[in-house]
This record gives sequence, structure tokens and C-alpha cells, in this order.
Amino acid sequence: MTQEAIKTSIFDLFKIGPGPSSSHTIGPMKAAYDFLQRAKASAQSTTLHQPKIMIHLYGSLSATGKGHGTDRAVIAGLLGWLPDTCEPTAFTALLKNPDDLYITQVGNYEVSLTARNIVFERKRYESPHPNTLVFKLIENEQIVLGEEYYSVGGGFIQRKGEDAQAQNDKEPVFGFTTMKELKEHLAKQKITLTELMIANEMALTGLSKKEIFQKIDDILEAMHKAVKRGLRQKGLLPGTIKLRRKAPVLYAQAKNTASTTDSFMVFLNAYCMAASEENAAGNIVVTAPTSGASGVIPGVFFLLRNHYHYDKQRLREGMLAAAAVGYLIKHNASISGAEMGCMGEIGSASAMAAAMLAYCAGKSIEIVEAAAEIAIEHHLGMTCDPIGGYVQIPCIERNAMGAIKAYNAYLLAASGNASAQKISLDSVIKVMRATGRDMSKKYKETSQAGLALSATEC
Repeated sequence: MTQEAIKTSIFDLFKIGPGPSSSHTIGPMKAAYDFLQRAKASAQSTTLHQPKIMIHLYGSLSATGKGHGTDRAVIAGLLGWLPDTCEPTAFTALLKNPDDLYITQVGNYEVSLTARNIVFERKRYESPHPNTLVFKLIENEQIVLGEEYYSVGGGFIQRKGEDAQAQNDKEPVFGFTTMKELKEHLAKQKITLTELMIANEMALTGLSKKEIFQKIDDILEAMHKAVKRGLRQKGLLPGTIKLRRKAPVLYAQAKNTASTTDSFMVFLNAYCMAASEENAAGNIVVTAPTSGASGVIPGVFFLLRNHYHYDKQRLREGMLAAAAVGYLIKHNASISGAEMGCMGEIGSASAMAAAMLAYCAGKSIEIVEAAAEIAIEHHLGMTCDPIGGYVQIPCIERNAMGAIKAYNAYLLAASGNASAQKISLDSVIKVMRATGRDMSKKYKETSQAGLALSATEC
């Protein structure tokens, strides 16, 4: 292999945390937490008197960070909070008022934090990624410590000068960077996709098979809870749009018309929108692979669990198939809306869900691949243009549409000869990457064009 093998863990791809955006909320919180630890270490060897911390947000984080809660996320991380353990009510209460003051401890020094410590930079900044954060620990107007981070989608972060892949010095048992290489392992070793994924996960994380399945169960349970909460909650979502939740209404309609031919789709729409509305409210969801797309796979999973009644093991294996597709997209293109537009978020989630549907149904790896390819193909070029910078319009309905497309992609893949598929998954991911590069930045999570401007009355 010319490229280094993928070293992503399923527990890096699927992360539990508060909404509404993995790249704007979870990633920045993790970056701020990392900077806090480095600032504490720096304070041990530096004499400080009145230190302060400044945070500069660039690109998409600056353009739509207010609506996505990036300022809250940065404060939370600097207070020592992490996405998977922070309390969502306390998180959403941060910076309710512009003058709110917080104190964080850097070594033996107390550092004050307010909204004024965060600068939403509008000027152009040369950076390898549009989601860039710069943290500075300052003493007497001198920078004692400065770090630059990139929130690369799905809650993943990279620190300038640090190789994300190199952070894990462990190697997978069956290294792959493409679907072609993955299928070659399956054929040569005569193993299933589940066996390959578990062997790699054990090697990369040091966890046992039992521990891996338990952690997958925890993720699935978090998805299930997000859907259940969303089906019950009513009222307006936070923010200036004043968007009313729709999932409970759809769910009631589906139950009242359960014998009709289209009730199946109404149920699936309700499940996806329920989780997505929970994300928009800033509640706990699972990045799948991002928070903005956190309704697609949970909605499909809820359907498979409660309508198809698949057992726990089959659902675990479906998640592993989804993860395999997610790895390939993240490694060879991107799951970031700021890089790929919405095809990077909803498109990726739809492809992963299509793979999950096919694998749970016991289909071959060729059909799993074809289902994922079809799902991505029909999201190519999709813009990311959230109104007001909120993960609400068009994001919530796009989660439902992404799931419907995933189901149809599975049906199309399963209805023909998958070996005769003209476009491979590897090929369409290359097209996805090229399309993302060619797209205007106005359509990549900046709210500078598209629907974000066409509905100003919101």
C-alpha cells in the first residue's frame, strides 16, 4: 500500500456529545480542553501574574459559530469539560448573557473567561482547513503559549504540526485505505467484514471483543434514547428562527395510519427528525458521522430495531459495516461540511446507513458497497447552507431525506447484479473529494449563499 492504513476507531467515528454540530461544538470543545492541559503544563515552568486566554475563530467557525454554539463549546473546554461527560443543560446555559464571567485554573493561576475572550475573525486566514481555532495564553501582552487547531469534522481535531494518524502507533491487523483493498482481505483471508473490523479494532484500541461490543451497545443505546426523547419533545427549538419541532406530529400520524402503504416512510421520517431535532436543541446525540447528520443512522437503527426486530448482534454488525464506509470517506475525502458541503455530512451518513441496511439484511460485500456508492452518488454537490447558522433549516429535514435515500440505495443495490455496478465506492469517493474542492466556499457551512439567503424572513 502506498498510503498509511486507516487507523480510525469506531469509537472515534461514533461519539456521544451535545449538539448541534460536531465540527463547531464537539471539536472546538476538545481543542479548548487540549489547550487547557498544555497551558497548565506551560504554567509550571513560567512565572505568570495576570494571564489571559484569547481565542480566535476563523473560516466557517467564524461565519456560523454563533448559531452552532462554538463560543459556548470553547468556554466549556477551557473549564475542563469534555463532550461525552458534560451536562447538556449546563452547557446550553453558558454565555446566556454577554457579561457572564467564568474562572478556569491554569496551574496556580486563575484566568477569567468571558465572551470578549473569543474573537470571530472575519479576515482571511491562511490555513489548511476552514475550521480553524487559534488559542493564546498571554502575559503582559506577550504570547506565552500559542496553539492552532483544526476541527476537521465529526468531532475530530488536529493540532498544527501534529500528524493525526501518527498519534496512534498501533497498526491494524488488516490494513486498508480503499474498498478494493478491504475486499481483497475478505477474499484472501476468507473472513467476514465483521471479523475484519473486530480484529482491527482490537489491535488499535487494545479492547477485547466483548468490550468492543459493549461499547457499540452503549452507542446504539444513546442513539435510541435520542430518538425516543425527540419523539416526545414538543415546542420551539432554540434560536432566532423559532422553528417548531415536527417529529412528534409525524410519529402520531404514522401510528394513526399504520396500515397505509406510506406509513413506513412516515415512521422513518419521524425517527430521523426526532434525533436531529434533539441535536438542534443542543441535547446529547451521537456523531454519525457528524452531529449535523446525527439523525440518519439513529433513525434507520430505530427502524431496524423496532420494526424489523433485528437482534443485538446483527445491529452491532450493521454498525461495523457503516463504520467501514465512514472510514473510507473520512480518509479519502472528508465528513466535514466546511470542506465538502452537506454531501460530506448527510451524504456520508446516507452511505453509511445504506451499508448498514444491506449488511443487516445479510447481503454480500458487493451489495454493501453498491448501496453505499449509490447513496453518495445522489448527494454529490449538496450544499451546506444553514439559515442563521443554526443546524435546523435545511438540516433537520435533510436527515430524514438522507435516510430515505439510504433505504432506496439499498433497494437498488439489492435488486440487481452488484458485480455489474459501473461505479465503485472508491471512484465515487474520489469524485466526492474533487467536488468538494471545486465547490465555492459560500456553500460550505458559511451561510453566505443558497437557502441561508433565500429565506431571510426566518
